[in-house]
Amino acid sequence: MHALSRVRPSEILKATGIDKTFDRTRALQGATLELRAGEVHGLLGANGAGKSTLSKVISGHVIPDRGEVVFKGQALRVASTRDALEAGIAIVMQETSLAPDLSVLENIFLPELGRPGRLSRGRLRQRARELLARLGHEHMLPLDQEVRDLSAAQRQLVEISKALALNTDLIIFDEPTASLSPSEVERLFEIMDRLRQDGHALVFVSHRLEEVFAITDRVTIMREGRTVAASLDTASLSQSDLVRHMVGQDLGSIYARTAEAREPDRGRSGEFLLAVEGLSAPPHVVNVSFGVRGGEILGLGGLVGAGRSEAAEAIFGLRPRARGTITLSGRPIAPRSPAEAIAHGIGFIPEDRRTQNIVPDLSVKENLLLAHLGAYRGFGHGYRKREAAAARLMERLGLPADRLLDTNMLTFSGGMQQKVIIARWLLLEPAVLILDEPTKGVDIGTRSSIYAILREVASQGVAVVLISSDFEELLGLADRIVVLSDGRSIADLPSALLDEVKLTLLAAPRTSMVRNTALLDAISADHSGAAFWVLIDSDELICLNLVEAAGSPSPGLRTGEAMRIAETRISRALMERQDGFVAEADVPLSTVLVPMRSPRGHDFGWIGLTVDSRMSIPSARLIRTRVEALMSAD
Repeated sequence: MHALSRVRPSEILKATGIDKTFDRTRALQGATLELRAGEVHGLLGANGAGKSTLSKVISGHVIPDRGEVVFKGQALRVASTRDALEAGIAIVMQETSLAPDLSVLENIFLPELGRPGRLSRGRLRQRARELLARLGHEHMLPLDQEVRDLSAAQRQLVEISKALALNTDLIIFDEPTASLSPSEVERLFEIMDRLRQDGHALVFVSHRLEEVFAITDRVTIMREGRTVAASLDTASLSQSDLVRHMVGQDLGSIYARTAEAREPDRGRSGEFLLAVEGLSAPPHVVNVSFGVRGGEILGLGGLVGAGRSEAAEAIFGLRPRARGTITLSGRPIAPRSPAEAIAHGIGFIPEDRRTQNIVPDLSVKENLLLAHLGAYRGFGHGYRKREAAAARLMERLGLPADRLLDTNMLTFSGGMQQKVIIARWLLLEPAVLILDEPTKGVDIGTRSSIYAILREVASQGVAVVLISSDFEELLGLADRIVVLSDGRSIADLPSALLDEVKLTLLAAPRTSMVRNTALLDAISADHSGAAFWVLIDSDELICLNLVEAAGSPSPGLRTGEAMRIAETRISRALMERQDGFVAEADVPLSTVLVPMRSPRGHDFGWIGLTVDSRMSIPSARLIRTRVEALMSAD
């Protein structure tokens, strides 16, 4: 590559005219990227846009066919990742590249272990502590622990520390939040803030638009290997702007359901088409209950490990059930296999498209008709009965009819594969359709067409159950959302009452809320009252947790339920939210509310304590101090 003419002092890297072709696929076509020191730069685009390829070119994983890159004012020529690391460029991928059998300390200094000469472990240990202190997490990583035993967030911290140990100036984060919980994402963003303040240039590759707005200063957007929008100030953009650049058209609201805005519906009429009560399938499903009506889209929300997928598998007969009842159209059923579930009119699309949904060696048509073969009871294949319906479905999903003859499903893109899988189940005209992460790994244009199909299916009377880790998707599509945590259903709320923050807090695993629960336990016991954690929005609230001491007065709240403030026994305190205790006019109750704010200023709701106003009232300042100490802890 050749040096460019001039580089502005604020620029640390400028790439222009980058081309890369793999076999007959042109991954990059004249791509450009300009980065500054001390910024977080978002690199966005739909699947296949070229984001990861461009990142790998800059970090030495891929050698471009042509193009120019200037780094810190000098022409950059890298033929390997080691060349890039020595130049000061590192990449932190979603799947970390650590040595699982080595310790944290050995992984941080892995590039140095292969160099000649003796290394002082004491000196390395001191350097590691200094690096972690720079990141504000010197106590989070045990340096002698093997990496295989670390969480995803801890492994990512090791990768970042390894990059800093090499004095890197540019760090690329490729989908770093994909495997992290919301609290871990918050912690990662705190680290990225520190790196930005120290003058590092950071590239943030992500599909999650809400995270792009939360952490980036500028964004560059790619489409079909080209840069279509370069170095735009994030603050000047809306989500619609990003979507329009990414897909090349204005999609409007991809979640729009009807012309009329839906009101919160607490008591939707009609019996449940599918009702699940007390479902248990150890070890992941402990006690799950929910119901979904015909014509309704029900969302199952929660974090990875909450038991959502396992509950769906138990309903579909893929996982043995220990307890619980399943009722379909008012009649109890107990599927012991997928064939029995299909016979009852239940369709299920699992999460893993590659291993659970397609047979690569079968043609597209054979993959499309797989579920039909499982349900067909007769001589031959019975394909002819489904061919007309298959043709109509292919057209509705925007799939070319001639591609049915393809001999291998893998010739289709991920989005097209997913459309075929959805069409497979729609051919059977199920009464209930359960979808587990149906838009995982597909671009926003394909997502939009999948959403339209799901809304159309529901409008025809099918009961749709949608499992998704994308909270924006759940809120946009579902009529109601049942939240699962630690294998239990803990809330059942209309989606109109929720937003991403409320849903995230509801979904937080109860086993990971030890400090919060411990605080509620402590202040409840210390003051013989009812301690609670609520989210308040106008005249409504959602109770996240409630702990009541023996004999304490009830504030009229219930964990996991939404209610109007006027329906509680402490409405005056909830409306006024003063610094001190507020006494109710009609009942002998006094309540103090303390806001929960993270160090980054994020709103986590309110901690409250209700006591009998005829007894000694505790110090409101003491309660506030205890809550603030909780929020300031690492």
